[in-house]
Amino acid sequence: MFRIAGLGTSLNILAGAVVLLFFYYAAGVVITLLLSVLLAYFLDPAVELLERVHIPRTIGALIMVLLLMGVLGAVGYGLWVRTQDFAANWHSYRDILREATGSVQGKIRGLEGGVTELTSTGEVPKATPPAGDSSTIHTLFIRGIGSLYALVLEGTFVPFLVFFMLAGKREAWHATLQLFPVGRRTQVKETLDDLRNVLRDYLIGMSVVTLVVIACSSIFFLMLGLDYPVLAGIASGLFNMVPYIGAVLAWIPGFFLAILKYKAVSHFGLIALVLTGIHVVAQNLIAPQLVGRQVQLNAVAITISLLFWGWVWGGMGLILAIPITAALRVICDHTEDWRPVARWLSA
Repeated sequence: MFRIAGLGTSLNILAGAVVLLFFYYAAGVVITLLLSVLLAYFLDPAVELLERVHIPRTIGALIMVLLLMGVLGAVGYGLWVRTQDFAANWHSYRDILREATGSVQGKIRGLEGGVTELTSTGEVPKATPPAGDSSTIHTLFIRGIGSLYALVLEGTFVPFLVFFMLAGKREAWHATLQLFPVGRRTQVKETLDDLRNVLRDYLIGMSVVTLVVIACSSIFFLMLGLDYPVLAGIASGLFNMVPYIGAVLAWIPGFFLAILKYKAVSHFGLIALVLTGIHVVAQNLIAPQLVGRQVQLNAVAITISLLFWGWVWGGMGLILAIPITAALRVICDHTEDWRPVARWLSA
């Protein structure tokens, strides 16, 4: 009896390890599928609205995908133009950053020298060989190729997948239900309905919150007289999408632009204070009204999911961590044996 239980546990651990390895090494494919599903849920209400005005679902799906691509293209072009302007003035920021970095490194070397004198026993320290530049360049090149491959894969396949998911929603829905026994189809249908509501509410709510944060941050940077206020506001708004640590990450664009204009610490404190205030208001007053209690995840579950998916997929994992964990909570809530996990994840 104990051997059978132990064997079952070992098989579950092995299956989990295989799934984790698949997520890690097939990141481009899995992220492409997840982004497609999320965008399909996001656009589905608009496609249903077009259906009500007697536009065929296929045509409505095509219209919404083309509209989304147009909006993203326009936003991307605007960001590209502003980024080019920023790159043209990069030398001004580079010199100041070098000066600040050199000052910090000098102080660190001074501290290290003091510690060395205290702990020195008269032995001549051995010179450490310089790190191989070739290996570093090779590693960065490999990582760059992987990121470029994932970006091309997502940009190429996501529009087609979103279109097919929207156009063939009913067929895919019916085919998914057919995969399960007749007695469980009602439970599966309720699970899929809850998944749709949770993911849709989260996406719509976070999109509105991000736009509000971008607008408020851009106006604040404009009032401070910083260069590229809209670009910095967009960066702060995107950082704000990361729960908890987003409030601190949102400081980085403002600090980076402020080093050219301000020297007093009080100005940087003001930037941190105002951006944190915007983050707190957006996450605690606006987001609950838009997202409601649909996500239902506690702080520990959110933090662990951010650490885990950030480790697996990097920045994209931080963005997808909450929807993935919320979907897992819904699935566990509709599965009898996994309901304790759902209760632990719930707020």
